[in-house]
Amino acid sequence: MKYVMPILLICLVSSCTKQVEHKTPAPENRKTEIIQEKKPKKVKSLKKDYSALSKQLEGKPGREPHPELPWHHNAAIYEINTRQFSDEGTFAKVEEQISRLSSLGIKVLWFMPIQPIGEKNRKGRLGSPYSIANYTAVNPALGSMADFKSVVNTAHARGMKVILDWVANHTAFDHVWAADNLDYYTLKDGKQIVPKDEVGNTTDWTDVAELNFDNKEMRADMIEDMKFWVRECNIDGFRCDMAGYVPLNFWEEAVLALASEKEGLFWLAEWDDPKMHRVFQMTYGWEPYHIMNDVARGKVGTEKIAEYLEKESSKFPDDAYRMYFTTNHDENAFNGTVAERMGKNGDAMTVLAFTLTGMPLLYNGQEAGLNKRLAFFDKDEISWTNKKKAKLFQKLMVIKQTNKALWNGIFGGRPKVLFANGKQFGFIREKGPDVIMVLTNFDDKPAEVTIDINKSLMTDIFSRKGFNFSTPQKVKIPAHGYMLFQ
Repeated sequence: MKYVMPILLICLVSSCTKQVEHKTPAPENRKTEIIQEKKPKKVKSLKKDYSALSKQLEGKPGREPHPELPWHHNAAIYEINTRQFSDEGTFAKVEEQISRLSSLGIKVLWFMPIQPIGEKNRKGRLGSPYSIANYTAVNPALGSMADFKSVVNTAHARGMKVILDWVANHTAFDHVWAADNLDYYTLKDGKQIVPKDEVGNTTDWTDVAELNFDNKEMRADMIEDMKFWVRECNIDGFRCDMAGYVPLNFWEEAVLALASEKEGLFWLAEWDDPKMHRVFQMTYGWEPYHIMNDVARGKVGTEKIAEYLEKESSKFPDDAYRMYFTTNHDENAFNGTVAERMGKNGDAMTVLAFTLTGMPLLYNGQEAGLNKRLAFFDKDEISWTNKKKAKLFQKLMVIKQTNKALWNGIFGGRPKVLFANGKQFGFIREKGPDVIMVLTNFDDKPAEVTIDINKSLMTDIFSRKGFNFSTPQKVKIPAHGYMLFQ
C-alpha cells in the first residue's frame, strides 16, 4: 500500500492471543518503604480526529516494505520494571546502570508503564503499572519527568533506543478522563466496565476500565497523549500492550499520526497474529515461547520447534520481526521463573531464543540469574549479587552483533534444521560468508549427534573446542547443554 508520508510500518503479531492474568501474588517480606502514589491533576481533553488518516489504508491489501534502519538488524531488547529494578525503584537508579547495559550489548530499553497508577479498585498496595491514571504524567514514586528525560538522553548518548509501554485498551477507573469524559469508556448502565477479552469474556482485570474505541474524540486524545512522549522526552517508539484488544485501524491512525513527530519510530505489538503486520514492525513470539516451555518440561519433542519454524516462515512476511524470549514481566510474576518453567533447560532455551530468527528480549534481572517471581502489585527487589548469567548473555549479544548469520529477520540467515529428534535440536544459519551452528540437548544425559555440513574448522564459543566439519563428525552435547559454533 502507498502511504503519504515515510513511515516505519510492519506488523508482527503471532497466532497466539495471550491474556495477561492480573492475579495478586502472595504477600512477601519487603525491605524497602512503600511509596504511595499521588493523584494526578486533570488535563484538558484534546479534540482532533485522525480517522481520516486510517482511511488512506482502507481497501488496500498490502503494505509498504519495512524501511531499513540499521539498528534493527542485530538489536536485543531489555525490559525495565522500574519499580523493581533497584531498591529505590527510581529512574535515577536505572540511569546509573545504562553503561552496564550498553556493555552487555543491549540496544533497546523498553520501560514498563511509568505513569501514575489509579487508586480506585487498586490491586495490592501499589497497584499495577498497567492501571494508568494519567497518560501524560510520571508516577512520582519513580521520579520526575526531568529524571525520565535524563534517562532517555543518557541512553541516546550510548547509541541506545528507548521505547515506552503504551496501554491503549484500558485505563484506571479514576483516570483523568473519567471525570469529564465518561463517554470515552465502554459503559453498562452508565458505568465503566472491566475489559473483555478477544472473544467477549470478562477478564479478571478488576482494576481497569475498558475504553470505547467507537469514540473518535477518545482516539484523538490518546494519539495526542502518545505524541506528548515523543515531543517531550524524545522516545523512540512504543511497546503496545494487548494490541489485539484494540481495533487495528486505531493503530494505523496512531502510526501515521506519530510519523510526523519523529521519523523511524519503532512499534512492538504484544500480540501474535499476522494481520498486525500492516502496522507494527515487531510482534510477540508467544507460540514459540509456549513451545519452548513444553519442550523444556518434556511435554512435547523438539520436532515441534522445527514445525513451528516452518509455520512462521509461511505465515509471516519475510521482513517481519518476531520477539523471542524465555520470560517477561507477566510470565515471571504469574507463571513462574525460568527455572520453575524450564528447569535445568533454561539456559539452553535462552540460547535458542537468542539464535533463532527473532529479536531477543532480556527481562531485567535475568543477567543476574533472577530466581524469584517479582511482585506485580507491590514493591519487590532484584538481587544483583549473582552475575554468573551475565557472561552467557554477553557472549550471546556479542556474537549476535558481529555474526550476520544471527541478525534479526531477513537480515540474518534462515534457519536450516539439522536434527529435531525429541530431546535434541540443531540448526545452522548462513548469511554471506558468516555461518553459525547451534546444537542443544534437553535431556538429562549427554547426547551424541552426527554433523554433516561440509564446513571447515568451526569453534564452539563456550567450550572453545574446534571441529573440522569438512567430513561428518560426531559431537557430544552435554546434558541440558548447548554448543554454538562459528
